[in-house]
Amino acid sequence: MARPTDGVTNWMTMFRWIVKAIRDDYGVEEARLTRHAQLETEIGLSIEQVEELLGMIAASFAIRFPDGTLDEILRLEELCMLASWIKGLYKRPEFISDGFEASCRGVNPGMA
Repeated sequence: MARPTDGVTNWMTMFRWIVKAIRDDYGVEEARLTRHAQLETEIGLSIEQVEELLGMIAASFAIRFPDGTLDEILRLEELCMLASWIKGLYKRPEFISDGFEASCRGVNPGMA
């Protein structure tokens, strides 16, 4: 389930990587994959597909998403910023609660 991550060095390249994964694995037209698109309602992914996507991102980047991640993210951009932050490629996103930050750090002990 892991994909190559060569060239992913910041949140923008992470965003592009996630867009390609959604396009290729779920057949979503790239025009719908905008930063502010909601994962379920606007992109059309089911909860199960979003969970699969989280698993693919986690496996590919050697990170872990804590329980409750789907309660914290709604849009494609939020998913990208969260993954980038956990990987150490982006600052802490403003939409993340303090409790969720602690959860992220708890399951990713190597976070800076």
